[in-house]
Amino acid sequence: MRALKPGLVRAVVGAAIGAVIGAGSLILAGIVGMEITDGEILGLGYLLALIGFLFGIGAFRFWLTWAVGREVNIEEEHAAHGTAGDWRRYFLFTTDHKVIGVQYLATAFTLFLVAGSAAMLMRFELAQPGLVLGKEAYNEIFSTHGAMMITVALISIVGGLGNYLVPIMIGARDMAFPKTNALSYWLLPLPILLVAINPLLGGFDSGWTAYPPLSQQANLGQQAYLMAFVTVGVASILSAINFLVTVFRMRASGMSLMRMPIFVWALTVTSVLGLVATSVVAGAFTMLLFDRVLGTSFFRASRGGDVILFQHLFWFYSHPAVYIMGLPGLGAILEIVPVFARKPLFAYPLAVLSFISIGVLSFMVWAHHMFVSGMATFFHIPIMFTTELISVPTGIVFLSALGTIWMGRLHFKVPMLWVFGFIWAFLIGGITGVFLADVPTDLTLHDTYFVVAHFHYTIVGGAIFGLFAGTYYWFPKITGRMYSERLGKLHFWWFTLAFNATFLPMFWLGIEGMRRRVADYSPQLGGVNLWVSFAAFNIFLSVAVFVFNIVRSWRRGPQAEANPWRAQTLEWQTASPPPIQNFDHIPTVSSGPYEYGGGLGVPAEGRATP
Repeated sequence: MRALKPGLVRAVVGAAIGAVIGAGSLILAGIVGMEITDGEILGLGYLLALIGFLFGIGAFRFWLTWAVGREVNIEEEHAAHGTAGDWRRYFLFTTDHKVIGVQYLATAFTLFLVAGSAAMLMRFELAQPGLVLGKEAYNEIFSTHGAMMITVALISIVGGLGNYLVPIMIGARDMAFPKTNALSYWLLPLPILLVAINPLLGGFDSGWTAYPPLSQQANLGQQAYLMAFVTVGVASILSAINFLVTVFRMRASGMSLMRMPIFVWALTVTSVLGLVATSVVAGAFTMLLFDRVLGTSFFRASRGGDVILFQHLFWFYSHPAVYIMGLPGLGAILEIVPVFARKPLFAYPLAVLSFISIGVLSFMVWAHHMFVSGMATFFHIPIMFTTELISVPTGIVFLSALGTIWMGRLHFKVPMLWVFGFIWAFLIGGITGVFLADVPTDLTLHDTYFVVAHFHYTIVGGAIFGLFAGTYYWFPKITGRMYSERLGKLHFWWFTLAFNATFLPMFWLGIEGMRRRVADYSPQLGGVNLWVSFAAFNIFLSVAVFVFNIVRSWRRGPQAEANPWRAQTLEWQTASPPPIQNFDHIPTVSSGPYEYGGGLGVPAEGRATP
């Protein structure tokens, strides 16, 4: 009987039934003489499989109960929230925001390991000139690597740490829409699986950008990627709406906008970006799917379509997406610095204003990705100007971290080490970005390994360093246990040194003309590429230390205090891990989150007013 209840078993059965009904019906239509393409069979099969999966996991049961006019059972509502300490709730449609946050984190780190394994295959191919895996296999591997790593950067901090922490940090019981919150997570497993198994459908080799006309004429693996991208986009939009309503409607009494923790501000701006920009790219990818499956001509030049239009729509999302990935990491870094410097966050109002400015300006810089695409030359100068202008608010956020560190009483715990690693990596990413913002140098360096190095210093420097910093910082809160400081420091130094040894030489490779997304290169670059591949394998090994430390510590690490870092934000003023309702009593906030050094070290609930 348990297998009949909503859960993973029923979800898998529902997905299988949906796929068989969708694909089978079109196959039968083809047998009786209708013109049916493989793309149409895959499309309908995937759509019904997704619906069947969501039905099986229990995503629609409460909405259907309401739709047919029945009252939702209160006991069922509480049961859907999960029982504290029950590991099975992590595999169910559970509405507790903390469980959903852990689900996101586990998914993100699993994807990180899979995408990292794909990167190791790429570096195996590139270790020496000549072909080992072959051009087609290499193209499919780097496309899968890119798609998965982008997903990691998008969901790890926002979906994982954000879901877990934001309601507690603003004094709320849960997210504004708990069922929609769970739905936004359970929309992800099937598209992720579809990308993972796309080699069985022929693979896709367009990279994560999926530019037409290549993406219009490639095989079914390409279509699988497009459908997965749209599904993840829908999940991101639902998540963004939920975050915005939660932050603006559910803050505790006394928590004004300028008393919110900076991490909450970062995720608020990120959610605005996600809501606006993701809608555009989801529309663009849907139009591309229509071109492939339904025969439309949005981007088919032979029928009057415009290929460059797709690039505009794609980059109108995908440059803000850099900040969707990076701003949460910046927010995590700024959240950590005051705690381990024992100082108020330097220039907090300016940091908030800078986050908002980054959000606004990020929609004005997309076309610098298209300086080589043949767009009108009069558009070059204004885009170059806005691209360089966005470095001003980004620099202010950077200086906010440095100003907080300056003359602080620094505690060099593992989270703080990742802050310093972030400062170095993000600085290199920012400086090298100037060359790609300027038209003359971008025309020379575009599509070389200089871009690969810059992109990784920016995204890994912002998102992944921020993810590791935040994971170590909030690990005691999430698990109630402490990790090994020694293994945490080993992970930091090994990862940071290997990361810099991998990507710093790529700037030189790019200047020497080595093209990215190409499986072979000139023999004189073989020595540096061998070094880069060796260093890249060390990145992978360093992450194994992290996984071992986290898994072992979660199982049997020493018990953590409720507030081991003596932080002042609300999430640290409740038990570790927090109870299902987060707080015994909703707190009333009477001061800011970083009142260090002024005798205001009393926990927030102790400062609460009636």
